[in-house]
Parts: sequence; C-alpha cells; structure tokens
Amino acid sequence: MARPSFPGRGPDTNQACGARGGDTGDVPLPAEVDAVVVGAGPNGLVGANRLADAGWDVLLVEAQPEVGGAVRSDREVDPAFVSDTFSAFYPMAAVSPAITSLGLERFGLEWSHAPAVLGHPRRDGSWALLHHDEDVTAGLLDAAHPGDGEAWHELVGRWRIVQPGLIGSLLTPIPPVRSGVRFLTELARVGGLGFVRELLVPAAHLAERRFGGDGPSLLVAGNACHADIPLDAAGSGFIGLLLTMLGQTVGFPAPTGGAQALSEALRARFEAAGGTVATSTPVTGIRVAGGRAVAVQTADGEVRVRRSVLADVGAEQLFGGLVDAADLPARTTRKMDGFRRDPATFKVDYALDGPVPWAGTPAYAPGTVHIADSVPAMSAYSNQLDSGFVPADPYVLVGQMTTTDPSRSPAGTESLWAYTHVPQEVRGDAGDDGLTGSWDTSEAERFADRLQARIEAFAPGFGSRVRSRRILTPADLEHRDANLVGGSLNGGSSAVDQQLVFRPFAGTGRSETPVRGLYLASASAHPGGSVHGACGMNAARAALWWDRLRLSR
Repeated sequence: MARPSFPGRGPDTNQACGARGGDTGDVPLPAEVDAVVVGAGPNGLVGANRLADAGWDVLLVEAQPEVGGAVRSDREVDPAFVSDTFSAFYPMAAVSPAITSLGLERFGLEWSHAPAVLGHPRRDGSWALLHHDEDVTAGLLDAAHPGDGEAWHELVGRWRIVQPGLIGSLLTPIPPVRSGVRFLTELARVGGLGFVRELLVPAAHLAERRFGGDGPSLLVAGNACHADIPLDAAGSGFIGLLLTMLGQTVGFPAPTGGAQALSEALRARFEAAGGTVATSTPVTGIRVAGGRAVAVQTADGEVRVRRSVLADVGAEQLFGGLVDAADLPARTTRKMDGFRRDPATFKVDYALDGPVPWAGTPAYAPGTVHIADSVPAMSAYSNQLDSGFVPADPYVLVGQMTTTDPSRSPAGTESLWAYTHVPQEVRGDAGDDGLTGSWDTSEAERFADRLQARIEAFAPGFGSRVRSRRILTPADLEHRDANLVGGSLNGGSSAVDQQLVFRPFAGTGRSETPVRGLYLASASAHPGGSVHGACGMNAARAALWWDRLRLSR
C-alpha cells in the first residue's frame, strides 16, 4: 500500500523548556541578501553560521515556528516533562568539526551523559552494557565471558588510531584529500586492507569473530539497526561498529534541557554573527535565471540573492520541486529516479510516573536501550522491514532521557521515548494485527501497543508507570518536519549504492547542483544522515569557494 498523506493528529506547539521559538513571520523580509539558507535544521543552521562567519549577509528561512528541524523539544506529552520530538542523542555532533568548531558552549549549550551509554537487556534479566569508561565496559564483558575484556581493549585500541582520519574522511567533501591521507596512514598501523575487510563484514557476524560472549554482538547489531541496511548485508557492520565505538570514545551525549538547546545555541551564534532568521516562512520556489539561482520565493514575497542559495531540504523536494524541472538538465530528473528514502519511523513518547521497571537492574543505568531478543531476531526484523512488511516483533530503540538529564522531568519520574522503523510502502503485516500502513488512529494505537508490549516483555509492569503517551506516525513526523519525507530520518537510504558519489544520485557526492549558486545542504547530500552538520558545512564551503572563483575571473 502506498504511503498516505494526512496532517498530524496532535497539536504542533513544539515549545521546549527555555526555547525561544516564536513566529518572526511578521518581520518584513529583506529585498536582497548575499545568501538565503532554506531550512533551519542542523545542517541549515551550520551552513548559515559558516557563511555569516565569512561576512556574508545571510537570511535563514524556516517553515516551522521554531528552528531545529529534527532537533527539537516540546512539552506536549506532559507539561512537567521535556520530550525530544525527533532525535535525542548526538555522538556524531561530539566528533564533527562542523559543530565542535563553532564553540556552542559560549551560547549556552551543555551536554549531559547517562551513567552508561547503551544497554541491551536479555530475557534472563542480565544486560550487555557499554560504559563511558573502556575499562568498565571490558570488565563487564570479561565477567560474562573470560577473554572478551582483552579482545574489547584490542578492538577499541585499533579504532582509536583510525577514528580521527576516518571521521574526517566521512564528513568532508569527496575526495577527502587531507583526511584521506591521514586515514590511509593510520590504516597501515592497524592491519591495512585486513581492517577494511573487517569493516565490511555484516553486523550479524562482525563481533562473533573475535568475542566468545554475545554482549558485543548485541551492542554492534543493535546499533546497526539504527540504519536501514539488513544485518546480513555488507555495510551494516560498519554502521554498527561506528556507533558502538563512538559510544565508547565520546559517549551518546544529549543537550541539557532538551534537544532544542542545541538548535537554539546554533541560532544564537548565527544571530550574534549578524544573521537574520525568519521562522513560519515556507519557501515556495527558487527562481533560476540564466542557469543561476537568483531569488527565493515565499508566500510573503521574493528575496533576491546576490551570491548563493543553500537548500537544507530533501533532494526530491529540491529537484523538480522548489526548482522547476524546466530549469534542470533532463539527466538530473532521470538520475533522481534512483534515489531511495530510508524506512519510515514510528515513535511513541512517554511520561512515566517512575523509572522503567526492568526485569533485571543493570549495573549502570543506560541512556539508550535496545530491545530485541537476540541477533537473529534483529536480523529477522531487518529482513521483514526490507521486504516491505511491518515487523512482527520489532526491534525497539528506547531513550531514557531523565536518566540521561535529570532536568527533563520531576524527580522520581522518567521522560522516555521509543521508536522503530516501518516500511515506506507497506506490503503486509508480519504480525497479527493486519496493519496496512494507513497509520490511521486505529492502526497507530495498535502498533503503539505492539511496541509497548515489546518493552513490557523486558520490563514487566511498564504500562502501569505510563502517565501519558504521544504517538507520532510517519505522517505526523513529516507534518512536523517536511524533510522527514514519509517519516524517514536520514534523508535517504544508508545502502552502499546511495552513499558517497551516489548520493543523492550517481556522479555527485558533493553539494553542488546543476544550477549555479545553488547547493544541496541537507542529509540527502553526502555524508548523509545523523546530526553532524557536515552537509551544511560542505555546502557553505562550496558556496564560498565558487564565489571566490567567480569574483577572481
């Protein structure tokens, strides 16, 4: 069944504790600026900051009443609880130069960490845990299976060597010259092509090659399930290992006070640099003349552009959407046929009267929890998802936000969310509820109950702690952030054929578009999803480079 389109069921206040928000739509738009950045998600905010730092006159326009895109918070679930509407934990932000170079702590940003980074409960009440301290993680793994602690130290030690060059190569434009050279130098120290081959092992089998216990496999496979690559496919192991090792080296930090705090710090920095923000201002088109982007059109009027437009929007929303197909080469439209979205997301936010009653108490309380019976169960989930079926026993990603940041809710309570992925186009239900993918009120409630039952299986009595819950279907997520097309979080599939020079279509891999002065700055561009700001930073740098080249002629 095709993905439906209907407005969100709940109110869209999205007001975080301490967030400024507000509608600036009544402020007249400037007639002309150096650059317009379309979309105030993290990529748009980072790109706007970079252009403002270069002395450009920059206007940042956003359709929603608040900046942030998929980095926002609100108090809809319960007025006493701060809930992260979309994303919540930001390990990539902790290592991304695009964000760390901005000095956001000077603009109020603080980070919070849970006692443990990540936990995976088992049916017998025991846990596989990833702790901030490598020695603690190794000790827990060794206690479960002697020898695994030493193997963990060896794996993490090799990763620490390659992480700087690898992260740099991932987050910079193609080809990653400087960081690529560094990575190749580091790679030689950890086994060269042998290490690369290990990264390509499917997640379902990567950890079992070096560990005797199932703890590392649960952690790696669970992290791989964040993306849309089946666990028995090449590339899934790399995603799982990347997130697991980032959890070990930098943790899974969350902004103190709510995800909106990160967005507001980016906004405050941009405005301090002289930038202008216009929220509640949907863009209706980008005018092209002589093959160049010359203006951005809104319902409130047109803003002429002297230099560049950065578009923090989905690739399919830009090519043939905001930019008319007549202004694009025919090959662009043809190539866009190969662009694929990642699966949809179904999310439930909770206000709990008490902590989650886990069947077994973990040695250290984790901020992030993965719910799945085993690695084979996660493989079955990913295969059902890849086949277009709503999973019967969905893998569930859980965020214990008050455990991570006590300011999120009153003492003794828990602000919690849970989500899983569902197909963009549902072909059937692997479970017993006959779900069709309409995600109307009845289907949404039944599937939310299915997710809650998965949590209850590992936390008996969970339902009795629920003060209130909010269901966000794929359509609800898209209604609150138009970039989340069909409820997809990553701006496009993480599959190998949708990455690097194939993103958003073959032969690109960079932010430049066929229209001069127009740059794709969203997660649909390389390097893709996650909150790292690199897509926006890469677009801004490209805009600055091409503008210097134009002026030098």
